[in-house]
Amino acid sequence: MRAVVQRVKNSSVSVDGEIKGSVGKGYNVLLGVMNGDTDAQAELLASKIAKLRVFEDENGKMNKSVLDIGGEILVVSQFTLCADIKKGNRPSFTDSAPPTEADRLYRFFCECLRNNGVSKVETGVFAADMLVEINNDGPVTIVMDTDIWNKN
Repeated sequence: MRAVVQRVKNSSVSVDGEIKGSVGKGYNVLLGVMNGDTDAQAELLASKIAKLRVFEDENGKMNKSVLDIGGEILVVSQFTLCADIKKGNRPSFTDSAPPTEADRLYRFFCECLRNNGVSKVETGVFAADMLVEINNDGPVTIVMDTDIWNKN
């Protein structure tokens, strides 16, 4: 499972001109679900993101989590994060989980964020052509891949 976590002042996602999800201060999370990803990986990733300390404290240090600031998270499914570009110039998406399983894990991941105490978790529309507006704060962008944790 791969995630691109962006600290945002606000973020929204729309489909056909209609806003489907929006958040204020917090994170925009682009989530890619890979073949073989598990519920345990979704739980671990959600916990890591909820506790990630990239918001400034009173001393200007990145010491606070989205939970500490009462922040919100917009999660957008993005299978292109699973792209394999080792050969040639056209990405292969064969490492992406099948749509039914990817959607299930995407929804489960969002529920895990809520279970970790994130008060507002919004989503895009799975498999839709979406317009994502991200007002990145910092910019602060963290790339996470659960495969790295599995190897250690």
